[in-house]
Amino acid sequence: MSRAFSVSDTKQVMFSKGNLQYQASTNTWRFAENQYDMIGEGNLKTSKANSDWIDLFGWGTSGYDGKYPYTASIKVPDYYDYHLFRTNYDWGVYNAISNGGNEKGLWRTLTAEEWQYLLVTRENAAEKYANATVNDVHGLILLPDICEIPRNLPFNHTAKDWKANIYSASDWLKMQDAGVVFFPAAGWRVNGTYINDVGEYGIYWSSSHHFANYSLCMFFAMKTIKANPEFDKRCGHSVRLVRDL
Repeated sequence: MSRAFSVSDTKQVMFSKGNLQYQASTNTWRFAENQYDMIGEGNLKTSKANSDWIDLFGWGTSGYDGKYPYTASIKVPDYYDYHLFRTNYDWGVYNAISNGGNEKGLWRTLTAEEWQYLLVTRENAAEKYANATVNDVHGLILLPDICEIPRNLPFNHTAKDWKANIYSASDWLKMQDAGVVFFPAAGWRVNGTYINDVGEYGIYWSSSHHFANYSLCMFFAMKTIKANPEFDKRCGHSVRLVRDL
């Protein structure tokens, strides 16, 4: 199964077609049309009336229990504060994704342990990801468990910059057809005040709580990748959902 990614000894998932996006004025969730799509500075438009799309969210802001996805508060109690949110506080569990089956509960957020398994533990894990530039967007490419790289396209898993694996939009369609996933370096929203490190950092939430103010993420930059560092729940990070196979 070319789109299968092992996240434990017994479980495989597939990733959504792109990062999670939200439109507050219509309360609509969708996946980005392309894996390299990201919104950047537009994430500062955080209000219930906003008709633009956003793709950076505070932790647990699925809309359940008044934890709204457009929340940009600096008050910790405005974010989910318990040990697990693997039910309604999970964006995919609580919401129907309009272009992802349009049914609640089809998608979910990876746990920190699953990110760890995917990036560190699965067979040949270190050879299945690399820095890349796709359609002029910096990010991380991740190979499924079984993958054949399309002929004449690069994949250098030892790459430590954005230049070793460069793909045009048409090149990327071939990589995508081979099951390869791309995570754009979409930066992050620092509390509610500014957007930082677009094109330099990718920070993707897990569903795993870590002390009162923090939860765990998958983090990457040009020369590093970490499966589960902690980040403040009040910051806005990317969300990439999965579906169990």
